[in-house]
Amino acid sequence: MPALAVGATAPEFKLKSLAGDAVSLASLLERGPAVVVFLKISCPTCQYALPFYERLFQTYKKGNVSLIAVSQNNAEDTAAFAREFGITFPMLTDDIPYPVSSAYGLTNVPTIFWIDPDGEITLTSVGWFKADFEKINRKMAEHSAMTAPLLFRPNEDVRDFRAG
Repeated sequence: MPALAVGATAPEFKLKSLAGDAVSLASLLERGPAVVVFLKISCPTCQYALPFYERLFQTYKKGNVSLIAVSQNNAEDTAAFAREFGITFPMLTDDIPYPVSSAYGLTNVPTIFWIDPDGEITLTSVGWFKADFEKINRKMAEHSAMTAPLLFRPNEDVRDFRAG
């Protein structure tokens, strides 16, 4: 369970993207809610989950919900991970000693936070929970004035849970 639970205020951060741009939580929230996915590239559950989050990004990238990843790896290794797993949404790096991950109280990865524009955390998820992913899909659809599409392919084996 992440230290920051639903109802907590998300700590502000400013990190570099793989493109070298500084990205702050405040700038993301100006657009609307933000989905922040914390990961470590060696984590098998992160490797499993991030391509599903890429599907969310591709579905809602023109909407008003930001989807970003915060990697606990350096930019070079994170970029290699993005290429290998087909991740095109913004990836930021939280270098050692992981100040942002620590501020969010991470104990496991992946850890996902839905942060409302006022900075309140309204959803947390640790590991892979299919039900949480589907809830994020519905919330992104709602904020994008869309009907939530099915993001799993027919006959695709999608696990209900994978520990982080």
